[in-house]
Amino acid sequence: MAQKSTIYRVELSVSDMDRHYYETHKLTIAKHPSETDERLMVRMLAFALNAHEHLEMAKGLSTDDEPDIWQKSLSGVLNVWVALGLPSEKIVRQSCAKADRVVIYPYGGKAADIWWEKIKNFTNRFDNLQVVNLSQTDTNELAKLLSRSMRLQVNIQDGEVMVSVDDSIVYVTPVQWKGGV
Repeated sequence: MAQKSTIYRVELSVSDMDRHYYETHKLTIAKHPSETDERLMVRMLAFALNAHEHLEMAKGLSTDDEPDIWQKSLSGVLNVWVALGLPSEKIVRQSCAKADRVVIYPYGGKAADIWWEKIKNFTNRFDNLQVVNLSQTDTNELAKLLSRSMRLQVNIQDGEVMVSVDDSIVYVTPVQWKGGV
């Protein structure tokens, strides 16, 4: 019998001083049986870093032709495609062709470094691609914050990120590998 997804209810408050975005999102997130706590928290962080009133969680893990997070215009145009992990060159190329802006958040320490060394020259042709690395130390600490029902506060200022749940705080320093503002 197949395992079912675990449901998480998250009140995500985003205070992004860099983009002047201040909003609270009530999210119901399905954690795929193969998804780790670390990946789920990276997914929530990526949502906060790209927060917009039309941003949504997509099928991601369970579907190859959908990102983890996307933002579509009211007319259905794919504005933002957010992917997590270490996508193949084929997936990077396809996503850059489908969306106005593509953001990839690699994580996993040495594996992410190796992936980037292999793929970075290939990515030079994509002006709409942004790659933002998250350190393994930061993502491991984020995973410790996870609970089935939580209030997650994300503050962003000068590219630095503070993530808090109750009395626990994790500081994350995203590193721009490609693109950005």
